[in-house]
Amino acid sequence: MPQLSVIVYGPNAQGHLTELLDSLEARPLPDAEVIVAAVGDWARETAEGHAPETVVVPLPEGTGDAAARAAGAARASGRWLHFVHSKDGLPAGAPRLIAERTAELDDTGTPGAPVDVLLLDHVTTTWQTAAAPSRDGRLLAGAGRADLALDDAADLLRLTPLLGTRALRTAFWRAHEEQLTTDDEAYAAHAALLHAGRVACLNQAGYENRVLRPESLPPLAPEDRFALIDRYESLLPLARDRRAARTVLYDLMVRDLVRTFAGENLPDAVAREFFRRASLAAVRWRPEGHRRPAGIEGVRHALLEEGAYTKYRAFQAANRSRRAAKKAVRTRKRQVGAKLRDQQYRRALSRPVDPNLAVFAAYWERGVSCNPAAIAAKLAELAPHIHRVWVVNKENAALLPPGTDHVIPGTRRYWETLATAKYLVNNVNFPNAVVKRPEAIHLQTHHGTPLKRMGLDQMEHPAAAKGLDFAALLARIDKWDYSVSANSHSTRMWERAYPARYTSLDHGYPRNDVFYTATAADVRAARARLGIAPGRTAVLYAPTHRDYEAGFTPRLDLAALADRLGEDTVLLVRAHYFYGGAASPLTGLRRSGRIIDVSSYDPVEELCLAADALVTDYSSIMFDYANLDRPIIVYADDWETYRTTRGVYFDLMAEAPGRVARTQEELAEIFLSGAWRDEGAAKARAAFRRRFCEYDDGRAAERVVRRVFLGEPEEALPPVLPLDERTPAPTPEEATA
Repeated sequence: MPQLSVIVYGPNAQGHLTELLDSLEARPLPDAEVIVAAVGDWARETAEGHAPETVVVPLPEGTGDAAARAAGAARASGRWLHFVHSKDGLPAGAPRLIAERTAELDDTGTPGAPVDVLLLDHVTTTWQTAAAPSRDGRLLAGAGRADLALDDAADLLRLTPLLGTRALRTAFWRAHEEQLTTDDEAYAAHAALLHAGRVACLNQAGYENRVLRPESLPPLAPEDRFALIDRYESLLPLARDRRAARTVLYDLMVRDLVRTFAGENLPDAVAREFFRRASLAAVRWRPEGHRRPAGIEGVRHALLEEGAYTKYRAFQAANRSRRAAKKAVRTRKRQVGAKLRDQQYRRALSRPVDPNLAVFAAYWERGVSCNPAAIAAKLAELAPHIHRVWVVNKENAALLPPGTDHVIPGTRRYWETLATAKYLVNNVNFPNAVVKRPEAIHLQTHHGTPLKRMGLDQMEHPAAAKGLDFAALLARIDKWDYSVSANSHSTRMWERAYPARYTSLDHGYPRNDVFYTATAADVRAARARLGIAPGRTAVLYAPTHRDYEAGFTPRLDLAALADRLGEDTVLLVRAHYFYGGAASPLTGLRRSGRIIDVSSYDPVEELCLAADALVTDYSSIMFDYANLDRPIIVYADDWETYRTTRGVYFDLMAEAPGRVARTQEELAEIFLSGAWRDEGAAKARAAFRRRFCEYDDGRAAERVVRRVFLGEPEEALPPVLPLDERTPAPTPEEATA
């Protein structure tokens, strides 16, 4: 019996069934079967042309979605069912993830109370965008990996109601097939939760919802909007005796009714009838003691319950007028401010360039860090006559080291400084408005070694590009004079992703110098600041962000992992900086000092010095940490999805810097068995270091400063030491010996 039956159902809408079946055929899964409930001849012919093991259930043209699902499920033999509409898609590796998670639930679920529904995250593709992340990730992450009763997690009803984001236990489907067989997918998605005994979550994208262009679909009749009211009138009785679930459903109903009424341009007679029915439903199903939301939303709810159609329309008109007036005022203020700043900047550009002024910025004005910080420090040592000014946003200005001269973006001094500085140093790009003066030197330091696709190479991956203006990008890189590189791989990829006339500085990453210059005392001090007791093993977990996810959602059950690794292991958990203070899933995970949230800890290089080992996924931190010649473990639970949505330059699974884990259990076993630091791991790390630590030897900042700021020729710079002649900083074990 297979673990999972993937049931593809529906017509070959706009040819998308072909893509879906191609993706399934490209990555066959031994423990899953594919059943295609093909509606119409085109879908049948498409399905029959794919893998011979695909089970095809031909259905007549015009068969509805509910009947097609039922026909496919009737042929299924798997323990779990995953319904996938023929217009939609599956992220790479999704069936494997679902099969593994459901198998885990079968093995470890609550005795006597099996999980009936596994909830998945999803991405959305439209005719304009590809694989945009959902907002469901936080709810799924907050629920964790334990199985739950819906009464204890009623907020899960707020997840996007897509049946494809629910994997259903086959026995559960058979027991409730009649209640779940409906062409109203949103009803079926909600009803599955309301009928389930227990549910579990997988906060990874397991489904791709493809939204077809409305103009390509049959038009809805105005009266079809009434179906929304009917849906909730049918769902709410299922939650009649479940206060939490009923409250959430009621809030969803009122929200959807109000949005539909406000957003649809309905004929007046239809609008009045919709409002009347919506008002009756809002009154009929309002939970006892329910409180309306505050502000404008509360006023909308009150008018709806009152049935005050005329008042509601007047309220809408007044709101539109108020918003239009406010927008006009804001637009005018922006225009006046922009004109004034432009005038100030143009006047400053007429002044001479100051040969002793250098501007530094890092990570979109976050503060003193990364390669620019290492270069600025070395500049102070070798050329103290050059004044250093940092660009820092207002929120982070208070966190600067004492005495740091800085400017706030958008201020008059900011534009004057950018206009007159000879040196502009950044690990990203300066704003488009910054003019490249002939006498000025722009130094691009970058902030990582590229595994993922960058620059122009993102054109083939719109989910990662997210509307990036490639023409503007080219205009920015045309301002670069120098591009810093840590290895020849980076040099080649930068030339490909950022084609321009800059000079590549194959000198190493200045931020990595500390990995060769730090002493045993530095390592001990870093661990002491983090509260790591002597003798404990510190593991730094530093995942990167996902373009297909809305926020940071830890892909590991950190508390469970800490328990498996034992009292002598400390987990240092660092969320990606893109998420700022959004690492809420880490809240409350400090357990006797064994899990420490270091998301806001700077500099990250100090965390690396303190750690005995690194666990990461696809983050460029692995390339930097490799300089320390300490164990690295790659946790690649969604490699296929990441590789497909983001694009990569090489196969990390084939060229990993150490051991690779695809599941949390594998990761724990790598540590418990000692494989994380055995001979095989060391051999993989050595090969990785030869390729990616090519130019880092502790003197990168010096080479950059001498070449760019002091004008020394390349042949006069300190040569890069061979890898076998470099001495990394002491390990924590060596530092405390």
